[in-house]
Amino acid sequence: MNKPVLVVMAAGMGSRYGGMKQIDPVGPGGEIIIDYSIYDAHRAGFETVIFIIKKETETIFREAIGDRLSKVMQVKYAFQQLDDLPAGFTVPEGRVKPWGTSHAVLAARHLIDGPFAVINADDYYGPEAFRVMYDYLSTHADDEKYRYCMVGYQLQNTVTENGSVSRGVCSTDETGALCSVTERTRIETFADGIKYTEDGGESWTALPGDTPVSMNLWGFGRSFIDETNTRFAAFLQQNLPLNPLKCEYYLPFVVSQLIEEGKATVQVLRSGDKWYGVTYKEDKPAVVAAVRQMVESGLYPRDLWGSNQ
Repeated sequence: MNKPVLVVMAAGMGSRYGGMKQIDPVGPGGEIIIDYSIYDAHRAGFETVIFIIKKETETIFREAIGDRLSKVMQVKYAFQQLDDLPAGFTVPEGRVKPWGTSHAVLAARHLIDGPFAVINADDYYGPEAFRVMYDYLSTHADDEKYRYCMVGYQLQNTVTENGSVSRGVCSTDETGALCSVTERTRIETFADGIKYTEDGGESWTALPGDTPVSMNLWGFGRSFIDETNTRFAAFLQQNLPLNPLKCEYYLPFVVSQLIEEGKATVQVLRSGDKWYGVTYKEDKPAVVAAVRQMVESGLYPRDLWGSNQ
């Protein structure tokens, strides 16, 4: 069984943030959020990282993070391209939005030949998440079913006070296996709790703070790449006529299909760590303060990568 590798989705446009938030410093030595995630992944056992980026940001991304990390891990790059589509499909006129997280992972299909974890570049997950993820991927292989996993967080640990967030809301069975994951693209915090809307804010539905949610920290086998690739054309055929400029092929969409078909199980691994992320510019001061506190408490060295060289 090949050693698990880490796949980092870093091609996002950062539209709500207004810039390349993936490379905005938050640490005392100019570290960015992904520095801390990869530091945690490295000490959990991951030795290879694959960055999924846009081709046009390759130089700046290498300078900001890739070249530095190559001293301690094997670093590879995959490029998410809008025209990387199944035969018979073309990019709709006027489309600039990427095709979503499943499409992002497909960009690395030629680099993945075994188990892999997937994360967002602009989310802080905490050390516990990478420990449980690496342990699971190292000890579970596909058998009569695909044996996948995800790290679930409590919703109240993953929201921002500065606007809406998108989260995969999860339901599990008594064994902790994922039954379904529903993408809620607009979740907001109010004085009387956390709520989501599906109609542009005309109505809101409450969500309990301890609801398990996905932060796109998934663990898959190579089989997931093959299934996602196979299903992409059907997704496009169904969704392009409805929403040609904005439809997205989300990871939870494929996961839910495989669960419903009885082809996969997804074990929900729990993390009590608090999520930090910079969805909006107003989030940055809180993240900087949190990182400072974690460094001062000894969770991370002040010279993050110097300690590993």
